[in-house]
Amino acid sequence: MAKLLSSASSHELLALPPAVSLPVVDLSLSHDEVRRAILDAGKELGFFLVVNHGVPEHAMRDMEAVCEEFFRLPVLDVAPFYSDDRRKPNRLFSGTTFNTGGDKYWLDCLRLASTFPVGDSKNHWPDKPQSLREVVETFFLLTRGVGMELLRLLSEGMGLHPNYFDGPLNCGDTTISLNHYPRCSDSSLALGLPPHCDRNLITLLLPGVVPGLQVSYKGDWINVVTNGVLKSIEHRVMTNSVMPRMSVAVFIEPDADCLIGPSEEFIGEGNPMRYRSLTYREFLRVHNVVKLGSSLNLTTNLSNSQQTQDKNT
Repeated sequence: MAKLLSSASSHELLALPPAVSLPVVDLSLSHDEVRRAILDAGKELGFFLVVNHGVPEHAMRDMEAVCEEFFRLPVLDVAPFYSDDRRKPNRLFSGTTFNTGGDKYWLDCLRLASTFPVGDSKNHWPDKPQSLREVVETFFLLTRGVGMELLRLLSEGMGLHPNYFDGPLNCGDTTISLNHYPRCSDSSLALGLPPHCDRNLITLLLPGVVPGLQVSYKGDWINVVTNGVLKSIEHRVMTNSVMPRMSVAVFIEPDADCLIGPSEEFIGEGNPMRYRSLTYREFLRVHNVVKLGSSLNLTTNLSNSQQTQDKNT
């Protein structure tokens, strides 16, 4: 537990890079307008800000509050959940445990796993703060609902059946990450998180009020199912010199044995299949998210990874 950063001292002042302006998707607009906005944002950037999404303000504020409260708990209260074992579905860990060639990441994270519906999953979550299980369950259900609606609209925009992403593509365990980035002022010493691409179906993020998320515009990452039509964009988290930063991420994932590959709608003359089909379990094994360089994190293109693996099998 000494590895946790929550009680560590900060460094000196840091001049943060300018913020990235994200596309805005307003779910109160007409069906066609929303569908077009999501598709345009997915093709161009892969990140977008959703407004008028229907998640009540109190549910988001409660989630932020319980996140802050958890990371203020005494060490003895959170120690049972601390683990460096990445195979554990529910655990507390620190960015200092990442095997990243010496680079430092200034993060404490409580990662929780849940089935849908939540059911008995929450019994494996921390029982402190007292409201954590109820608040996280409420936020998860509401946020997952928004995610599924976005996927339905995106499917329609791409000419797929609205329920294309239903079933095995979204019925794996959902991961909820409560992230705490303590004050750390020198970006040459540490990042909040290294540049990476999420490997799941869709990620929904409650970013908190303190800025820090950066995305790589015109990045090289692509979405397998759409055969390169949509972006899976590289992003990272910067540290902040003035105050800690909180965020909550909900990761909707396929079932481990779900077969993933380019949809036939995106394959044809002039647009050949760029990826072979494989299960999500295999996808996670092949998809090396980051390779660390001396000053920048270099991403690994999935199609190249698959080609290399095919040659070796």
